[in-house]
Amino acid sequence: MTLRTLPEMTAARLPDTFAFTHDDEALQRWQAGVRAEQTPENTISILDVIGEDFWTGGGVTSKRVAAALRQIGDTEVFVDINSPGGDFFEGVAIFNQLRLHKHKVTVRILGLAASAASLISMSGDEIQIGKAGFMMVHNAWVLAVGNRHDMRAAADTLEPFDDAMATVYSERAGVEKKAAVRWMDDEQWFNGEQAVEAGLADDFLTADTAIDATAAAAHEDINALRRADALFARAGLTRSQSRSLLGEIKGGTQDAAPNATQDAGDWTAAAAQLIATLKT
Repeated sequence: MTLRTLPEMTAARLPDTFAFTHDDEALQRWQAGVRAEQTPENTISILDVIGEDFWTGGGVTSKRVAAALRQIGDTEVFVDINSPGGDFFEGVAIFNQLRLHKHKVTVRILGLAASAASLISMSGDEIQIGKAGFMMVHNAWVLAVGNRHDMRAAADTLEPFDDAMATVYSERAGVEKKAAVRWMDDEQWFNGEQAVEAGLADDFLTADTAIDATAAAAHEDINALRRADALFARAGLTRSQSRSLLGEIKGGTQDAAPNATQDAGDWTAAAAQLIATLKT
């Protein structure tokens, strides 16, 4: 199975009452900062959340991937992935960009390819994963705000997205579509060996791909804020409300760094406590 035979995915933007947010378990498992020690010049690094990241101004967008592809030019491409996922629409756009590249695309899953990042990984002609790496697939997940008609519309809108993802996973893995649907319904996690066995990856990372995890600790505080943001969203707060409250927790400004003496997990605990208070 090569990416040339995979179908193009289309995804119209959701209404303003819907918003994608990060999967909390993926954020917990993600070791941000993991990267390859050495990479070829023709490498695109997807080592962050998918889509524009509110907290850092970073994130991996289709615009940035398009610019990287233009710079690399008419040659094969390596794509290094360590991401908890994020914006589904950006993931679809990046998948299509890589799928349509005229030369070989080798995807290397260094740590985690979850949610939208797992979809992006399917664009590879060859998919390599670390034995200690993980891949997670699930149905598209959104926060929907509104009345019962909005809720029904949310389910109706997401159904074709899930169907398209199931097609991509099943065709790439060479399994029946109902098997991919079951993976997605179960929010299935695959370690490296399981991903290769399932057909979602072709082989393990080559012996010369050394992993550097020394920068991971520097990202823990921001990752905790992302998790707190997701907790607020699940509690029913709008994005503007949750980020305003998190700004107050951090000290009154949205770009203030967390206190270096406070453990990163405390941010999520503080968010959970604040949610409980708001519900009383």
